[in-house]
Amino acid sequence: MMNVAVIGSGTMGNGIAHVFAQHGFPVSLIDISQPALDKALGTIGKNLDRQVAKGSLSEDDKAATLGRITTFTSIAEGVRGVELVVEAATENVDLKLQIFRDLDQHAPEGAILASNTSSISITKIAAVTKRADKVIGMHFMNPVPVMKLVEVIRGYATSDEVTSRIMEISRQLGKTPTEVNDYPGFVANRILMPMINEAIITLFEGVAGVEEIDTVMKLGMAHPMGPLQLADFIGLDVCLAILRVLHEGLGNPKYAPCPLLVNMVMAGRLGVKSGEGFYSWGHGTKDLIVADRFKK
Repeated sequence: MMNVAVIGSGTMGNGIAHVFAQHGFPVSLIDISQPALDKALGTIGKNLDRQVAKGSLSEDDKAATLGRITTFTSIAEGVRGVELVVEAATENVDLKLQIFRDLDQHAPEGAILASNTSSISITKIAAVTKRADKVIGMHFMNPVPVMKLVEVIRGYATSDEVTSRIMEISRQLGKTPTEVNDYPGFVANRILMPMINEAIITLFEGVAGVEEIDTVMKLGMAHPMGPLQLADFIGLDVCLAILRVLHEGLGNPKYAPCPLLVNMVMAGRLGVKSGEGFYSWGHGTKDLIVADRFKK
């Protein structure tokens, strides 16, 4: 199995490391914060415990999976000898560009550099490296151990060989890869984010309340989660950032983020991660409770 490095140990990063390690890949999990790395290993352990409890994984497999993950706080050390790097840092273009400059300098010459970005141009990321043909998007869905899709994004210079290799690696992880081209929002977020934004506009204009909007989409469109609940789950700051990429990249006013979304992000109401968005998440139960601001 090829050696893999994952940059970033947050929700997406630890999920990506989990899946690679579970399928036999030695993984270097890299983050600037050792406490964040320790927390990530704890999260992976808990998620593996759930799989053991469901009977889909043995205790020996759990131990072997954790044994394949090594943590590093240095990119230079963590990418030594790897054949694939998957960057899963915060969705910030300047941060990602700096990471890819560092990766280009320290990763082996033949290593493929992939980004888990949900909206930032792969072509733009590739342009700061000297290996644009080996830079590709590998957009996993959250939660990574559960969701089957990997959106594989070809940059302007990404080679056929690298694309085929990433498609095959995705299949080895038990995922279903889907190849798309590098345009703002790719496919998943170009379709999803305008829907979420329209749901927020519908709330903003007083057409219906939070529960009503989500109920219509869950029961009428067979969505497992309503768009406002999903926005809370994704993070309202992430939704806003992706909408801005769409608006700026495509120049179409239909992608302009709803003023309510902008205000909520400015106020720090980011959804699950902050404890409140369209719903309240700090009550310690599984009940779906609308945030006080949006109660009738």
